[in-house]
Amino acid sequence: MDEATFTIEDPDGNTNDVTLPAGLVDLFAEEDDESNAQVVGDIALMAFAQRAHAVVHHSEGQVDDELEAIEQAALDQFEERFGQSFGEATGHQH
Repeated sequence: MDEATFTIEDPDGNTNDVTLPAGLVDLFAEEDDESNAQVVGDIALMAFAQRAHAVVHHSEGQVDDELEAIEQAALDQFEERFGQSFGEATGHQH
């Protein structure tokens, strides 16, 4: 099966490669003109927003203000990128 490798680079210049089945990225493209890099970026932001939401709203114990601020920033970036809130996109409101 064909594969596609994507390189992620952090602000410090560290990189990490992720290899996916080539058709997997195409499966999640919502528009024909959407680049593979954009699809991978969209999925990454969705995953981080979902994980931040889960930590803040579905974990045991008290969550500190810094973690709540991080979650809110992720949700704001989600809304900016996708044009709808995380709750609207997922049907999961708090």
